[in-house]
Amino acid sequence: MKVAIYTLGCKVNQYETQAMEQELVRRGHTLVDFEDTADAYIINTCSVTAVSDKKSRQMIRRAKKRNPNAVVAACGCYVQTHTQEAAALDIDLIAGTGDRMAFLDLLEQASAEQEPMQLVDNAFQRRQFEVLPAGGMAARTRAMLKVEDGCVNFCTYCIIPYARGGVRSLPLSVAVEQTKQLREEGYREIVITGIEISSYGHDFKDGTTLIDLLEAISKAAGNMRLRLGSLEPRTITEDFCKRAVQLSNLCPHFHLSMQSGCDETLRRMNRKYDTARYLESVRLLNEYFDHPAITTDLITGFPGETEEEFAKTLAFIEQCAFADMHIFPYSIRPGTPAAKMEQVPGPIKDERAHRAGEVAAKMHRAYLSACVGRTYSVLFEQPKDGKYSGHAPNYMEVEVMQDGLHNQVLDVMITGVDNDILLGEVRK
Repeated sequence: MKVAIYTLGCKVNQYETQAMEQELVRRGHTLVDFEDTADAYIINTCSVTAVSDKKSRQMIRRAKKRNPNAVVAACGCYVQTHTQEAAALDIDLIAGTGDRMAFLDLLEQASAEQEPMQLVDNAFQRRQFEVLPAGGMAARTRAMLKVEDGCVNFCTYCIIPYARGGVRSLPLSVAVEQTKQLREEGYREIVITGIEISSYGHDFKDGTTLIDLLEAISKAAGNMRLRLGSLEPRTITEDFCKRAVQLSNLCPHFHLSMQSGCDETLRRMNRKYDTARYLESVRLLNEYFDHPAITTDLITGFPGETEEEFAKTLAFIEQCAFADMHIFPYSIRPGTPAAKMEQVPGPIKDERAHRAGEVAAKMHRAYLSACVGRTYSVLFEQPKDGKYSGHAPNYMEVEVMQDGLHNQVLDVMITGVDNDILLGEVRK
């Protein structure tokens, strides 16, 4: 049958979608665009915010309208945490965030029997990591390798632990084998992803941590670059840095989850660090790596945030000198403790996001300017406006005046900056 998939949310959802795509093709089905007429539509939903819930419902309704005779199936975090709400949308198959292969079995069954079905478990009862095929269906440039699922941090603004359950990790031996497979398939970079990869190995209870995983797959990766997903600050220790800097294929791009630069706000968020610990992580990375790109997320207008607290955050982010930032006004996530706290008015949240964005833009420009004169190995991905575009190890976008460079890794001397883009010349 013809199957169309629409994916909302994070890289883990994207990873799980590409795994389902590979399996559907293996089973003899045909993938089509979500805008086309299909025999089955899959919506891989997100529930990180109330807006995500709304988008998930919208895409489910859109699929039902596109072909009323098609099987419409929904999986992912929204239907895991809002099963009854999803059932009211009158769709054919509802599954949560576990057992993707069983979900596809039921999809085929639902198509044959035309009977509504559900596959939603208790996420906290899961004990095993579901191994899915790594990689992707697109051109062999960058692949994702999911190494961890679940989270037990229980930040007061987040519903994801309830959607994903406790920490489960991909066995080291399997990670090594999947890395070798991706290398053989011609990928040039692997993105290490998961719900909370800083917790990798906690479920093994044998002392295995993320740096052990990185050392193992670094050897298997050969010339493939390794890029880390989002990290908790506690990951960055002296031991981690001493070992990580020895991995020649590890990209010096570290996305350190922050959310606030004020200790009082961090406590209300139930984050597991304070600004002193965060700053220590930044210091260590700058000490061990040459001009690393340290990026982060920031939530403005978190419940109870005063102007004084926000001023502390502004001062703190300047102290960290981030290469780039993702800034979001706080969005109420119903069902979380933060939703019941005293809310900051919307215009104030937006105004603070704007002010933080101005500081972030200044730091971003400074980081890009400091790249000029340096030489980076750039993984080229696509033509763009008469040039060819790719990414340096620090994940800054680079453009050169050449063509036909797809999936090549070449040394580029950075000669200038054009807005958010580094300009360069390929070294002969």
